[in-house]
Amino acid sequence: MFETTIPTGDTENRDRPPIALAQAEEKVVVPRPPDLMVPIRSLGENHRDRIAEHLLSLNPQDRYFRFGFAAKDPQVQAYVNGLNFERDEVFGIYNRRLKLIAMAHLAYSSDKRISASSEFGVSVLAHVRGRGYGARLFERAVMHARNEGVTSMYVHVLSENTAMLKIARRGGASVVRDGAESEAYLSLMPATFQTQVTEIMEEHLAQANYRFKAQSKQFWDTFGRLQKVWRL
Repeated sequence: MFETTIPTGDTENRDRPPIALAQAEEKVVVPRPPDLMVPIRSLGENHRDRIAEHLLSLNPQDRYFRFGFAAKDPQVQAYVNGLNFERDEVFGIYNRRLKLIAMAHLAYSSDKRISASSEFGVSVLAHVRGRGYGARLFERAVMHARNEGVTSMYVHVLSENTAMLKIARRGGASVVRDGAESEAYLSLMPATFQTQVTEIMEEHLAQANYRFKAQSKQFWDTFGRLQKVWRL
């Protein structure tokens, strides 16, 4: 079960050399069909408030896994305020009420993505865990990184975060443990026509799904207000 969250890919850790990377056996990601089809869309500046709401709703243990320390509200908000949507990629899964229930941050080591490296972080709300959302976000991030010409991906994670380590290993990553921390490393294959078309289709479907949910929510919100008026 994928029931947890992992540390952020913030800019402070991007240039950090991987833990004992020489000891890790390099593995190449092999594409495989996803186990779960779920709309995952790219998030931009207009989603910043919902990202903040999502991360601030994480309990202390989840924040510890997500950020690598017991992040307080001001620290979480500072992270959200510092998100650079022009440089990095943020992906999200919304429920039918337009609540952001899972999100991932793919941070790049440089503005030039060709031959760059990237770092991955994800969080999933407690009540929707066990549905494979973390694994699907990981797969989407890998595909996007490949299509951008990125050559490697890192996941810096607490060693006790066994669920994320399982996701990384299943995705083909080599994992090196160094006490309380572990690092997963993936060498990414070049993009193919299939990965490029698949990402375009997934993004279009996710945006269409989001628009449908937004219209549905607007209808039911209006209907609810009218019901209150009728009862008066």
